Amino acid sequence: MKQRVTTDINAGPKRLSADVLIVGGGIVGTSAALTLAKAGRKVVLLERDLCGSRSSGINYGGVRRQGRSVSQLPLAQRAHRIWEGLSDLIGIDGEYVRSGHFKLARSAADMQALEAYAELSKPFGLGIELISGERLRQQCPWLGGAVVGGSLCPEDGQANPRLVSPAFAQAAQRAGAHIIERCEVREAGYDGTAFSVRAELSTGEGRQSLQVRAASLINCAGAWAGKLAEAFDEAVPMFSGHPNMAVTEPIPYFLPWSLGVEGGSIYCRQVSRGNVVLGGGRGYAQDESRARSSHDAILALLPQAVDLLPALRHVHIIRTWSGVEGYLPDRQPILGASSTQDGLFHGFGFCGAGFQIGPAAGEVLADLVMHGRSDIPIDAFSIRRFQSTLPVADFNLASEPERKIQ
Repeated sequence: MKQRVTTDINAGPKRLSADVLIVGGGIVGTSAALTLAKAGRKVVLLERDLCGSRSSGINYGGVRRQGRSVSQLPLAQRAHRIWEGLSDLIGIDGEYVRSGHFKLARSAADMQALEAYAELSKPFGLGIELISGERLRQQCPWLGGAVVGGSLCPEDGQANPRLVSPAFAQAAQRAGAHIIERCEVREAGYDGTAFSVRAELSTGEGRQSLQVRAASLINCAGAWAGKLAEAFDEAVPMFSGHPNMAVTEPIPYFLPWSLGVEGGSIYCRQVSRGNVVLGGGRGYAQDESRARSSHDAILALLPQAVDLLPALRHVHIIRTWSGVEGYLPDRQPILGASSTQDGLFHGFGFCGAGFQIGPAAGEVLADLVMHGRSDIPIDAFSIRRFQSTLPVADFNLASEPERKIQ
């Protein structure tokens, strides 16, 4: 039977204390919880829904370093090592395979951009191979004629996010973390000695109030993390994005690599069962918590997919989906210490590209909590980049009351 993270609140107190409180049960928060629990820290993690059910579970499943900004590559390389030992870490393989990631060029300008990136990323050891001309046609007979070349990162890969992300939570729970699902934070603050969070737990009998106190607080609340940051006077220009995803019926296996396109617009991969997962365009929000794929965007995506991969002609789409992802204007995450409150750490805003680096981001947050530093350079991801007008000294939260999360 598949293990689920469960909590019987009647078996424990309505007031909890911890060394570290984590808000958000996606792959970043649960990775942090796992690392901290294995190090002997007392961890409580609150998740408003089910762990791994939001952006960490609805994403495409690409496990790629290629195409990331250079500032993200040290983090991506650390994550690459974590993914290599995934089965030992979380107890399942999560359908993770190092299939390779091939980024396609549809023009000479696209190919030049891929060549430039290959050179720029060379110091990080991605091992990118450029493929074009006759070699392209020999090695990729399944490609449509619109493609002129591409760049292959042989050790990038793919995995099933619906398996991997919940498994991090289950592993954290086995390591001793207290995971509480269907528990939404309502108020958060710092009273001078500890962080205090009031949350609302949904149970079979209704709703129940839960109070948690902790020495450290990690904000990994995904698309809703901006609200928690704002409670500590760290407003950031967050906005939501909604991926447009689809999966086909199983067809004979033909696609060895996960594919992307220079400039975006479409991405696809084929799993061992034969289904092809593809995405492109945007879904739409139903409300702040839910999103759906767009009929128009799906119809626009399909002819592009057939142009690139003629084998998809006449293949049936069997499911479409979307979700809510947190974005920032510069398409870089926020990862690191708060600029206003000691003991508060942020890890959010991964802009639809957090699945591969998520396990490393969680470890970095755990490093910051335990050691006050990380060996991975993360200055580029500081929340301070959005707060240039007010110095840290202007804030004194120790004497302030708790603030509501609206």
